[in-house]
Amino acid sequence: MSSKTIAVLNDNDLKDGQMKEVAFEGEGKVLLSRLGDKIHATSAFCTHYGAPLAKGVLTADGRVVCPWHGACFNVCTGDIEDAPAPTALHSFQAHVSEGKIYVTADPQSTTKANMSRPPKLLSTGSAASAGPGVVIVGGGSGAFHAIEGLREHGYSGAITVLSKESYAPIDRTKLSKALVTDPSKLEYRSSAELRQQYGVTLRTETEVTSVDVKGKSVVVGGAERVAYETLILATGGTPRKLPIDGSNLGNIFTLRGVQDAKAIDAAVTEGKRLVVIGSSFISMELVVAVQKRNLASIDVIGMESVPFEPVLGKQVGAALKKFHESKGVRFHMQSSVARITPSSSTPSAVGSVVVKGPSGVEETLLADALIMGVGAAPATEYLRASEGIDVDRSGAVQVDEFLRVKGLEGSVYAIGDIALYPQPGTGELRRIEHWNVAGNHGRAVGKTIAEGKGQPFVKVPVFWSAQGQQLRYCGVGAGFDDVIVDGDLEALKFVVYYLKADKVIAVASMQRDPVVSKASELLRLGLMPSPTELRAGKDLLSIDISTVAAKPKVA
Repeated sequence: MSSKTIAVLNDNDLKDGQMKEVAFEGEGKVLLSRLGDKIHATSAFCTHYGAPLAKGVLTADGRVVCPWHGACFNVCTGDIEDAPAPTALHSFQAHVSEGKIYVTADPQSTTKANMSRPPKLLSTGSAASAGPGVVIVGGGSGAFHAIEGLREHGYSGAITVLSKESYAPIDRTKLSKALVTDPSKLEYRSSAELRQQYGVTLRTETEVTSVDVKGKSVVVGGAERVAYETLILATGGTPRKLPIDGSNLGNIFTLRGVQDAKAIDAAVTEGKRLVVIGSSFISMELVVAVQKRNLASIDVIGMESVPFEPVLGKQVGAALKKFHESKGVRFHMQSSVARITPSSSTPSAVGSVVVKGPSGVEETLLADALIMGVGAAPATEYLRASEGIDVDRSGAVQVDEFLRVKGLEGSVYAIGDIALYPQPGTGELRRIEHWNVAGNHGRAVGKTIAEGKGQPFVKVPVFWSAQGQQLRYCGVGAGFDDVIVDGDLEALKFVVYYLKADKVIAVASMQRDPVVSKASELLRLGLMPSPTELRAGKDLLSIDISTVAAKPKVA
């Protein structure tokens, strides 16, 4: 279908710093954004999960942030600025004539079903096959976004992905949030699409055993060598299991990949008794995912006084605990697991869990299935046999502000769960286990490699969790020493600010979109209000960062 030019809005109905979703012939939708005297038109929905971008946040430097999950686009070009956006927006021509805003577009590209434009890629098969190019070890979010970043920014060399998984990179968040077990419903791109559209050689079920830095090659299976010009280490994490008696019994699960989700889905069925060790995000998302299955019981064991306490604090944790208890979940907090005992009818499988409470009294919880959500370790065992790449006691790999491995600047990068990187503003070395951080690491490294130069990684971490309502979170709140609560915690409708040394370092919300999206930009720009202002009732959404007059400066 050919393009059409249609008047979509009166010029004086779109002010500087405003966004509006407008109709474009039939069911088509276009997002209009005004920055000063310039009007930009893009497709109207986030390419991640389809959120209406008009309800998000616009900044004067041309960013539109999704109201749900932190995906960000450039309104001038439609290009991706931040993960988890998997594809860019369409960008349309817009002009003003006789007091009307006109948009020129193909009506088909303005429908929600076609909300993203084809990626800026090489033509099929044109990726250079000569030379080793970029090798990516790992097949998760970081790997996928690295591929996108490389190709979007003009990298034309070979890309090889070595993944232990049996499928292409997936949206891993849906494993814990919805127990989706079909890889084809989770893949960002199929193996065929990666090969044909991106020129990627994807090798699945491939285990890297070491890296030969001097020889610039990756060792597969202890023998085969895969040469690289540039190497990206993106192997993620390995779920931990408690080293206690009975932990090797059947029907004890951790969650990392699709096979784990399949096993949990098959075991946690109507009438079963489920015990969950760990009261943080993976554990509690799985609890939400199975709450409607008419289980006989769900018991959660946690070390802290309330679930989520280290990240969200006692007040939010207590409110979420109360919500889950209203759904029949039983909590055993400030408790530890003494031992796991086998079933009397099936000695090879779990039958009960013995819990030691805060008073030292033991309690036996019957269990047909047990999930351990007790954290993950960096998946870097293969690097311990590799000279030239240092791995600390935790398994992390230290990188610089460009995500380059220490001592190997320009040839080896580490991203995602394994990367110990300097935090923006403080320089503190931290390892951030956020799925979205891995994606943004990948995008940043892809751009750096493609362009031959980079900018320090300064993205604000963003994550979300389904906990009765959608929880949004941005920042790095570890070690907070105070909180400010705005709203009704029991109704799960709130904004909470996390403080450290009298400065906001993180923000969480439920049912208050797009406050966290705005907070992520305020943190990025160094414009977050002071605790004194927030306690006095300062509303983040009232702060102007979208008009040209605001002229925000990136910190």
